[in-house]
Amino acid sequence: MKTYSAKPSDIERAWCVIDADGLVLGRLAAVIASRLRGKHKPLFTPHIDCGDNIIVINAEKVRLTGRKRANKIYYWHTGYPGGIKSRTAERILDGKHPERVLIKAVERMISRNPLGRAQMRKLHVYKGGEHPHEAQKPEVLDVAAMNPKNKR
Repeated sequence: MKTYSAKPSDIERAWCVIDADGLVLGRLAAVIASRLRGKHKPLFTPHIDCGDNIIVINAEKVRLTGRKRANKIYYWHTGYPGGIKSRTAERILDGKHPERVLIKAVERMISRNPLGRAQMRKLHVYKGGEHPHEAQKPEVLDVAAMNPKNKR
C-alpha cells in the first residue's frame, strides 16, 4: 500500500467564519492555525497548502486569561542600535488595530517559510462584526462549543 500525497488540483478550500467574541486568544489561535494548515482534512499533506480560508470577526473582543492583558509584552526592533520597542497586549487591544494580537498569535503557530506565508494569506481578521466576504458564503465555525475552556 502506498501513502497518498495530495496534489494542488485535489484541494478544495472552504470558507469559515469565526466569531471571536469572548474566546480565549491562544485556544482560538490554535484552532485557526490547524484549519489554515488543513490538518482537519483527511487529504492533509505536509508540503501542500491544503487549508481553508478563515474569516475572524470581533477580534477586538478576544479574551486573555489571568493578567496577560496587562502583563503580556510584544517586542520589536526598529533596526537601529538600541531600537528595541515594546507594547502591552492591553495597549494593542485598546488601540487602532486590535486584530494584530490575534494575527501575531496565529503567525507564531505557523511555520516561518514560503508555505507558512501562503497559509497566512488565507487568514482575514476584522475588529468589528462585519466582513466583506459574504459572496463566498462562509460557514460558521463555533469554536466556543468545541471545548468549554474556549470561552471565558
